[in-house]
Amino acid sequence: MLVDSNPPLLHHYGALLHQPSDKNPQLHENHITEECQLPLIDLEGLKSHDVSYRLACASAICRASSEWGFFQVVNHGISSELIKKMRREQVKLFSAPFKKKQTSGLLNNSYRYGTPTATHPTQFSWSEAFHIPVSKISDQTCYGEFTSLREVMEEFSTAMSNLSKVLARVLINNLDKQEEAAGDICESSSCFLRLNRYPACPFSPEMFGLVPHTDSDFLTILCQDQVGGLQLMKDSKWVAVKPNPDALIVNIGDLFQAWSNDVYKSVEHKVMANEKTERYSIAYFLCPSYDSLIGSCRESSIYRKFTFGEYRSQIQEDVKKLGHKVGLSRFLI
Repeated sequence: MLVDSNPPLLHHYGALLHQPSDKNPQLHENHITEECQLPLIDLEGLKSHDVSYRLACASAICRASSEWGFFQVVNHGISSELIKKMRREQVKLFSAPFKKKQTSGLLNNSYRYGTPTATHPTQFSWSEAFHIPVSKISDQTCYGEFTSLREVMEEFSTAMSNLSKVLARVLINNLDKQEEAAGDICESSSCFLRLNRYPACPFSPEMFGLVPHTDSDFLTILCQDQVGGLQLMKDSKWVAVKPNPDALIVNIGDLFQAWSNDVYKSVEHKVMANEKTERYSIAYFLCPSYDSLIGSCRESSIYRKFTFGEYRSQIQEDVKKLGHKVGLSRFLI
């Protein structure tokens, strides 16, 4: 007997379609979305003995963070062999029966699918994920029968953590801030690793794999396959990101936007589901501790100070009440 590994996304989405609503049930208008090439930055430049090369590389990172909020990096220090091993383990994990993923407490009981808070089809994400605290990755009890996953995840998470710290320090130094700021921002024990799977969807391209949002961290590093589907808001229109097999994608989160006083931009993005092909990605979220105070690095601040815990609580409250995240506008002075 075949065991279904897919979560009941169609069932939950169908229930939303049949709920009374004064809104049009169509998800969104199907505009032609142009494909873009994100700024591509060779991180080998940061290791150069030539000061001018190092400065040019750092400048490119900061410029992309201000103008796009997104960029790609190559020569990032994470080997293709490690990425392939991580992807194999990820595929094996998501191939497990749905009930096992949902009820066996895998990876700190971090499995989720769809959008439990959705009250309308436009709020529904056609995806499943494990959202794991980095602090739990070394815990043997989290893995059950997936014993080979632990070693690979530890290695992958450490590599992503190291890369995130390199990028964060570049962005911090650009605003003339010292190492104590880097220490507050680069607290790896409170970071997260998210394993994503976007099953093929019978009514793509009308379905979000992941609804439009900004990230609630300092920065995110994304390792994606070649299926595509990631889109971001640029110049008030959605543009599709062309996958690059050699690159990782980096985007600025809300906390870096607030900390930089809007110098760096946390940009809205989404994933569109694919009708025929499933998509896999892995995201590393650079987060501070929950009691870390987020304040502007500039004297004249746009935002009031807030803790990361306060910010997360406000997001959860907004999603519960409104069905979507409001974000930094809640904290404007």
